[in-house]
Amino acid sequence: MTDNSQETNKESTGKNNKQKSSNQSVVWMSRIVFLLAFIIFVWYLLAERRTPYTDQARVTELIIPITPRVSGHITKVHIQLNSAVEEHDRLFEIDKAPFELALQKAKANLDNITQQLGAQDAGIEASASSVGIARAQLDRAQRNYDRTQRILEKNPDAVSQADIDRVETSLDQAKEKHLSAKANLKKAKEQMGVNGPENPQLRLAIAELEKAQLDINYTTIYASDRGYIESFNIDKGYYAMSGQPLATLVSKSDIWIQADFRENSLSNMKIGNKVKFILDVAPGEIFEGTVRSIGVGVDTGNSVNRGSLPSIQSSSTWLRDPQRFPVTIKINDEKAIALCRAGGQADVSVYTGDSWLLNTIANIRIGINTYLSYVR
Repeated sequence: MTDNSQETNKESTGKNNKQKSSNQSVVWMSRIVFLLAFIIFVWYLLAERRTPYTDQARVTELIIPITPRVSGHITKVHIQLNSAVEEHDRLFEIDKAPFELALQKAKANLDNITQQLGAQDAGIEASASSVGIARAQLDRAQRNYDRTQRILEKNPDAVSQADIDRVETSLDQAKEKHLSAKANLKKAKEQMGVNGPENPQLRLAIAELEKAQLDINYTTIYASDRGYIESFNIDKGYYAMSGQPLATLVSKSDIWIQADFRENSLSNMKIGNKVKFILDVAPGEIFEGTVRSIGVGVDTGNSVNRGSLPSIQSSSTWLRDPQRFPVTIKINDEKAIALCRAGGQADVSVYTGDSWLLNTIANIRIGINTYLSYVR
C-alpha cells in the first residue's frame, strides 16, 4: 500500500509540474505576443507621421489631345500607334486644296478692295475739285452781285431789272452748286471711310487674307511636345473635324507620381522631403524623389447647389474611412523617368525627419515590397 501511494504521489507531482510549465509557457507567449503587438502599434503611430507610406500611387503624365484647327480630309499620316515623336514633328496633313482656293479668293478680294478704295479716292479728289470750281463760281457771282448793288446805290436807273434778276439768279445758282459740291465731297468721304491702312474695308480684307494663310498652315498638324502617340486608329481619307481629337499625345516633358496619403499622415510632411519609391514595372529596384506639392483639397461629392439643403452622409461603421489627399512626387532618377508609363502603379515612402530607427525600418519595408512586386 505504501509503495502504491508513493507512486501515485509521484505521478500527480509530475503532472502538476508539467501543467505549471505549460501554463508558464502560455503566459510567456502571451506576454511576447502582447509586447510585439504593442511595439508594432507604437511603430505604426510614429511611422504614419514620420515615414508615411502608401501603395496608392500612380505615375502621372501630361495628356495632350491632338486636335486639328481646320476641318478636312486627311491626306497624309506620319505616325503610328505608340510611336515616339519630338516637338514640332509632323503628325497629319489635311487636304490643302479648299484652303488654297480660299486664299486666292482672299487675295482677289483684297485687290478688289484696293481698287475700290483707289477709285473712291479719285472720286474724292474729283469732288474736292468740283467744290473748288463751285467756290470760284460763287465768288465771281458774289462780286457781280456786289458790283451791281453799288451801281444801283449811285444810280438806280443805270441797271435794268432784267440784269438785276440775272445777277441774283446767278448768285443763287452758284450758292446751290457750291452746297451740292460740298455735299458730294462729304458723301464720297463717308463711303470711303478712314483713308489709308486704317480703312475698315481694307483691314477686313487683310484679316481675311491672313486667316486664309493661317488655315493653310493649320492643315499640317505638328506635335506640341515630345512624347508617345496613344488612342490612334485613323488613316488617310478620314474627315477631321476642327476641335475633335484625332489622337492623344502622352507628353514626356513632365512626369511625376501622384501618391494618395491618409490625412493624418500629412502633419509632418513638407515640400522638399526626401522620397523613396518603387515601380511595378521595375521590381527589385528603389528610386528616389522629392515631395513637389501637397494637396489642399479633394472633392467629397457633396457639393451644395444654391437653393437646396446640404446632404449629410452618415456612417454606421465604428471606424470611418480615412480621407486621402494627393501628394505630388518629383522623380529625380533619370532611369525611373525612362521606365515610367502613364497610369503605372507605385509604392511611395516619405522621410519627414532624421530618425535613424524609423528611417531604417522604412527602408526595410520598401526594400521588402520591391521584391514583392515580382509576384503581385
